[in-house]
Amino acid sequence: MADLEARLKRWQERLRSPTELQLPTDYPRPIPLKVVEAVETFELSAQSSVAVLQLALSLQEGGDHTGSPFTVLLAAFSVLLHRYTAEEDIVVSSSSESTNPVVLRLDVKPADSFVDVLRMTQRVAREAAADEVPFGALMAACAAAAEAKAKAKAGGGPAAAAMDASAAPSMFRVRFFNQTDADDATLRQTTTQTTDFTVLVRQRSTASLRQLHPTIELQIAYNQVLFTAQRIAHMVAQLQMVLATAADTLARIQAGAALGQEHTVGCMRIAADLDRAAVPSPAADLAWSDYPGSITAIFARHAQRDPARRFVVESVLRDGAPVARSFTYGQIFRAARILSRALRSGGVQREDVVVVYAYRGVDLVVAIMGVLMAGATYSVVDPAYPPARQNVYLSVARPRGLVVLRHAGSLPDEVREYVAGELDVACTVPALELLDDGSLRGSAGADPADPADPIAAAAAAVDAEPAGGDSDVVEVGHDSVGTLSFTSGSTGVPKGVRGRHYSLTHFTPWMAAEFGLGASDRFTMLSGIAHDPIQRDVFTPVFLAAELHIPTSEDIGVPGQLAGWMAEHEVSVTHLTPAMGQLLSANATSPIPSLRNAFFVGDLLTKRDCHRLQSLASNCRIVNMYGTTETQRAVSYCPIPPLAENPTFLASAKDVIPAGRGMKDVQLLVVNRHGSGGLCAVGEVGEIYVRSGGLAEGYLRLPDATAEKFVPNWLAPPPPALPEPLPFYHGPRDRMYRTGDLGRYRPDGDVECIGRIDDQVKIRGFRIELGEINNMLSQHPRIRANVTLVRRDKYEEQTLVAYIVPSEEEQQRTDDPGRRALIKDVREYLKQKLPSYAVPAVFVPMKRLPLTPNGKIDKAALPFPDTPLFRTGPAAAAGAVGGSDAEPDAHPELDAMSATERALGLIWIALLGLSSATPLELDASFFDLGGHSILATRMVFSVRKEFAVDAPLGLVFRFPTLRAMAAAVDALQSELQLDDSAPDAPPAPAVDYAADADALAAEIPALPATGLQPPPADGLLLGDAPTFFLTGATGFLGAFVLDELLRRHPRARVVCLARAATADAAMERVKAAAVANLVWRDDWPARVSAVVGDLALPRLGLSDADWQRCAETTDAIVHNGALVHWVYPYEKLRAPNVLGTIEALRLAAEHHVKPLAFVSSTSALDTDHYVQLGDTAPHGVPETDDLEGSRRGLHTGYGQSKWVSERLLMRARQAGWPVTIVRPGYVLGHSQTGATNTDDFIWRLVKGCAELGQSPVMNNPVNLCPVDYVARVVVEAVSQPRAPERLVYHVFNREHFRFQDMFDLLRAYGYAIKDIEYMQWRSRLMEFTLANNDTALFPLLHYVLDDLPTSTKSADLDDAHTQALLAGTGVACPPMKSLMGRYLAYLVKAGFLAAPAPDAERPLPELDVEIRGLVSRTSHN
Repeated sequence: MADLEARLKRWQERLRSPTELQLPTDYPRPIPLKVVEAVETFELSAQSSVAVLQLALSLQEGGDHTGSPFTVLLAAFSVLLHRYTAEEDIVVSSSSESTNPVVLRLDVKPADSFVDVLRMTQRVAREAAADEVPFGALMAACAAAAEAKAKAKAGGGPAAAAMDASAAPSMFRVRFFNQTDADDATLRQTTTQTTDFTVLVRQRSTASLRQLHPTIELQIAYNQVLFTAQRIAHMVAQLQMVLATAADTLARIQAGAALGQEHTVGCMRIAADLDRAAVPSPAADLAWSDYPGSITAIFARHAQRDPARRFVVESVLRDGAPVARSFTYGQIFRAARILSRALRSGGVQREDVVVVYAYRGVDLVVAIMGVLMAGATYSVVDPAYPPARQNVYLSVARPRGLVVLRHAGSLPDEVREYVAGELDVACTVPALELLDDGSLRGSAGADPADPADPIAAAAAAVDAEPAGGDSDVVEVGHDSVGTLSFTSGSTGVPKGVRGRHYSLTHFTPWMAAEFGLGASDRFTMLSGIAHDPIQRDVFTPVFLAAELHIPTSEDIGVPGQLAGWMAEHEVSVTHLTPAMGQLLSANATSPIPSLRNAFFVGDLLTKRDCHRLQSLASNCRIVNMYGTTETQRAVSYCPIPPLAENPTFLASAKDVIPAGRGMKDVQLLVVNRHGSGGLCAVGEVGEIYVRSGGLAEGYLRLPDATAEKFVPNWLAPPPPALPEPLPFYHGPRDRMYRTGDLGRYRPDGDVECIGRIDDQVKIRGFRIELGEINNMLSQHPRIRANVTLVRRDKYEEQTLVAYIVPSEEEQQRTDDPGRRALIKDVREYLKQKLPSYAVPAVFVPMKRLPLTPNGKIDKAALPFPDTPLFRTGPAAAAGAVGGSDAEPDAHPELDAMSATERALGLIWIALLGLSSATPLELDASFFDLGGHSILATRMVFSVRKEFAVDAPLGLVFRFPTLRAMAAAVDALQSELQLDDSAPDAPPAPAVDYAADADALAAEIPALPATGLQPPPADGLLLGDAPTFFLTGATGFLGAFVLDELLRRHPRARVVCLARAATADAAMERVKAAAVANLVWRDDWPARVSAVVGDLALPRLGLSDADWQRCAETTDAIVHNGALVHWVYPYEKLRAPNVLGTIEALRLAAEHHVKPLAFVSSTSALDTDHYVQLGDTAPHGVPETDDLEGSRRGLHTGYGQSKWVSERLLMRARQAGWPVTIVRPGYVLGHSQTGATNTDDFIWRLVKGCAELGQSPVMNNPVNLCPVDYVARVVVEAVSQPRAPERLVYHVFNREHFRFQDMFDLLRAYGYAIKDIEYMQWRSRLMEFTLANNDTALFPLLHYVLDDLPTSTKSADLDDAHTQALLAGTGVACPPMKSLMGRYLAYLVKAGFLAAPAPDAERPLPELDVEIRGLVSRTSHN
């Protein structure tokens, strides 16, 4: 015992604070995690197998006789995990020779060679074997250590008690096992909810003399909710590349040769042929010289061809009212010509910088086009910047021209002095303004015809010339510099990025073709005026001869107003940053049906951002794009189809939308960041390079910085020179820009961004250099030390947080204990030095900054700021948009409703077909107006589509009135808002079914004095001719229980409870169920009777006379009846399922004690606890379990009702009641006749796959049993005298039949069904079902879209009690594989399924039965 404790302590230290691997996934990781298992088997190539053997032999030759091929593969796999995650701390679960699982903590460094990693792996495995402890004890010890750490951190207070119990099992996400060392028990024991995939290595020997090496196979079990099969294939291909490098490394070492960089873990090539097929070829030709002409020439062409065509619509406020000013292409072209001529006349020459002191308006368009037409380079300064910052930009730009837009205001005195004293400005336009009539003036109050005004003089000269204007459009070419934008610099001085004319037009033809853009579109100007994306706002409509609409500052700033403006102007295309998209959707109530394309760039786009926009614009395609100032424009694309076209697309999207792939003539290259210079493989972390002919020329007057970031393509030879030089073109240049962003390729070739290499970040679309902020902070006289980080606030929005250490003098002050005065002073100081978006939102005063052992600031140890420190944004209340095809005029009561209530009301009217004669009231129930479960499912999907919220399937059942449903939708929408200024809607209270069970315990009837306590030694004897009371006889299982009762007891009588108006009608229902299920016999009327009742009513709804008669004559009760519904909440099922059980107990107590057999369901075990227990317990969940593992966590009302009923019966059993509980899983058809229940999840799943022609790859086991086997267990549990000695009897099929077996059998029996990945199948089934409203598949959607993985991941069950019960009866559960053909034949004969292909591998058996009807298993008697 002492030795075990010592070992466990060493293990606790060995596994202290492990790194949790964040493996790249293809789908979002759900919380809680759901599992749909798939298994793929791969055979390593002969070369890889030989490499494994060579490496294993090298270990043994070195004196380590424990080296093995398994160790080699484990080491190779750890290299992959390092390359996928960039983590050096790799924790995996593995097998050992004793079959006891171990946890290995591997240290993989990028500078190591593979041989180093191999030896380290062997050493760690050897140490683990020497300290071997039982795996369960190890996990318990690690959990205890984590709990102790949490308590210490929380001071031992209440917070410690709330520690997540799954902390220890989440230690590893990956398992790597040797098949010879791992049996089923081992695999089950190490399975956790956080296990992402398991690699099982097996070796297949060969007797062939032609093959010297054994064949090595990898069997990989993975979670399809996270990974695609394609990713697993990439992983195996990359593993073989690692092995090839490993073999070469060994050969070089053995030959005494030096190892190169390419042999290190960080630089070895792991990209396989499969990867190269998915990622771009860095040698591809990117049409370097294709150039459709300059934007100025194209603009001139449009204006000359159609001068009256409307170009700009500017919204302005006059006398407090919005007014739209419209200008034609001819008017804007004339104004730009005038400015072009004025600048050139004033001394501005080709590529001189002209700074525009700007505002958002039509004058900015004139200024941009005028500067470009002059052949100059335009640059924008935002007057919102502090004057000191404006001077910094001017110092970098050194402009020769200065154009001040009149509505931007006059230059601040500090700026004016700087311009006069420090700059050599040749031409100044002090107040440029375009008047309503299209005339242009250059100074405030000047006469447009004043010849002393340079603009006036230029205007006179332009108007004196004949029509045309080409002389005012200076010729430019590919490499002419037309733009100067600014990006942050680490020294505090921004860098000027010189943009080329090539990018202003080259990509637009492809954009137009790809996204359907054209001259009829209406664009917006919403980008920051000094932000380089303003170029796309202006130049895209110019190129297409489309319209540009400009809102007022109030339209942008007032929450909700921008959406209304866009709807009023019928905007069809917009360019946004995610921050602007959030502003657009905040408080918005106006739908924007005209919006067809929204292009996002500037920051990470989240799924939440997309939902927000789709709630306003259901016809809008969202395109996430990626680009930097240095790439001049967004250069990649990842399209998201409109909600109206594909409402399910975002369901399987990850939380952050990928950057996508390069647009035409652009490549996103993910390059190894450890210096190898090679392209990364799929899944590997690397630095993103942009390869394109449209990169900026470089940084202004910064040749070293340009050479560092703009690099020639070393992966391909230079492109050939042109046969004839072109003007203003340096010729083809194959260059790449180093973005500094980290990314990885997905299996489809798209790139996802995962962070930055340095501290440069983007917030709300603005790129910020944290070093620049730190540099400014360090210059403040009252700050001693500082560091700035990006933290996420409670809304997951990025926020700048500055940690500051006040000077010693400042710390001695006592008049400012909270440092509020200091923080205010620092903030005002930074406002003078930095743009407003670069000023930290939160300042955290510190006594000192924590340091790492090597003296660097330990950023991970910095405290997270208190939540109140975070700023809150503008108020944003939840709004609703949209409508339906219903006609609102027929229902005037909608006018008085809120926006949400009205939108929901229209859906109700359309779905329920309500006429004007049926007024829609707020407190009307969906079901009272004709709704049912199928319509409820359609209702939920309508809500999801209309409001772009993830409404649960139980929404309608939980909130059946219009008022309650609207409040619930508002609550769901409020989660998508940016702000918390509006009070949160109270969440719907979670049902505490366990508390209800405790409260109802008092309702359990006391055992009468005449009761059997304890039972007699010979058990409960029923006699030769017993009378049974049976509930649920009108349902599927009930009909077979009735049949088995009568067969098991040839002289028995059975009284059946059924809902009906009369006893005769009740009997007809019982007979109809028996006939439909092929069990009715003509002698039954003499032995079977029916009484009218209802499970949901007191005394089971029996009349006094029937109650008394049943109490006196019944010998035993089989309580099989229940209301079975997978969406109804607990409250709706409580009366029939729970209170009905209590009433059955009362009947058992009346007159004399009667044994009671209760038919429950494994739904009472549907929690993660029991899935885990089923995997780890030697024989599955024991029948003696007390159900405490599902006191919390059951999600279906049906499962909750069965749990409460079982808990009540457990209490009754403790009090001496002779009760038994039978717990079956899925109940399928009769093993002989094939008669089955068509209203069942399994058969709806089969039907769905048959109609779709596709089935999901799903390796989850499923507990399926024939109905006659289940019925026999129930009957034995009530019939055998000793049965009440045990309480619970599990009905479990130990065949371990899997869903994949079922789908494979469907194909074998002739159904043309193709296997596809689960997530793809889920989306396609939903699309198919929603497009076919009359299909019978709607009930299946609950499982498929909300919880199929959880619903189908069932626990293994120990059925020892049941097997003992059936001993000697000859009854056994037959294998499902032998029954599936019979079931399919029945379903085809019943018309539920179409007949399969006649030339099937297996013909369906012939059934000699007459099918007279189909019934459901729902047996609410």
